Amino acid sequence: MKSLGIGLIGTGYMGKCHALAWNAVAPTFGDIARPRLVHLGEVNESVARKKAEELGFARASGDWRAVIADPEVDVVSITTPNEFHAEMAIAALEAGKHIWCEKPMATSEADARAMLEAARRSGKVAALGYNYIQNPAIGHLKALLEEGAIGAINHVRLEMDEDFMADGAVPFGWKSDRRSGYGALDDFAVHPLSLLTTLLGPVARVVTDMAKPFAERPLAEGGSRAVETHDIANVLLRLASGVSGILLVNRSAWGRKGRIALQIFGSEGSILYDQERMNELQLYQARGPVAEQGFRTILTGTAHPPYDRFIPAPGHGLGFNDLKVIEARELIRRIGGEPAHLVEFETGIGIERTVHAMARAFETGGWVDVGS
Repeated sequence: MKSLGIGLIGTGYMGKCHALAWNAVAPTFGDIARPRLVHLGEVNESVARKKAEELGFARASGDWRAVIADPEVDVVSITTPNEFHAEMAIAALEAGKHIWCEKPMATSEADARAMLEAARRSGKVAALGYNYIQNPAIGHLKALLEEGAIGAINHVRLEMDEDFMADGAVPFGWKSDRRSGYGALDDFAVHPLSLLTTLLGPVARVVTDMAKPFAERPLAEGGSRAVETHDIANVLLRLASGVSGILLVNRSAWGRKGRIALQIFGSEGSILYDQERMNELQLYQARGPVAEQGFRTILTGTAHPPYDRFIPAPGHGLGFNDLKVIEARELIRRIGGEPAHLVEFETGIGIERTVHAMARAFETGGWVDVGS
């Protein structure tokens, strides 16, 4: 396949991550044409020019529409705040571009559905940025489940915690503004939900409680503003398969930096995974002498592809940005017409429906069906 021309909208944390991935994917995998970094868009043109030089883009604009209109751009990476995803993604698809849009799809279910319809009309690849599913450890976990290593699954527990909102002195920002979404539910819960969907299938029913640890946050210019989103959410869920589950998410959890804890319990054992120790799995199998049973650590290495494309020896470990490189490779495979391991809009809409069902369950105080 020919070299793809890349456009990037947004240059914050995830924008830089996308740029690093586009830069690294060809030398890491060695079997694709190097993507061409064509056009970078930022809200401020001087910032756009500076970031384009840093990240290796040929052109820069202070208007995201110029990125989409560029005839040399084949794929648009959308890494802006959540409230802008729908407008940008739909415009890119209507312009005939493939897109790689960071999660969540949108801040409303209606916008997410409009994005899906735009993707269907365009015939272009529309992928969401769920890079945690690309971890070789998660790939091996899925293989263990498929081979029945822990028997029939009966319960799953998921937690996601970070502490970037734990300090009440953190100023009011877009993550506390209702325009960004519900809060921890769609900013956070979508990541463990992507793992859950990949490993065990969709969610059927939910009941939710949410909390605000801080009612107000200070404004940079003085005074304060009421927090409009919930930094904590607790959800009971039932999968379509009948498996019971719990999802707990907290953006105000002191000491937690990037934790996604996944516990899967079966009739013959358990599997534990923690994103803060992302190169390990813990496997318990109820086999052999009882006195010798216990969790054992599986450390990822060259036997867990595509780990070997990064490092030729086990135990050295991959990182967050490496997962984004793998995701970029899968996107290129998909654009080339090959099977790929991605969360595209067709699957991602199920995650969106689940999040919005969770929000409705909080409002109604009872169980809500996710629906289809």
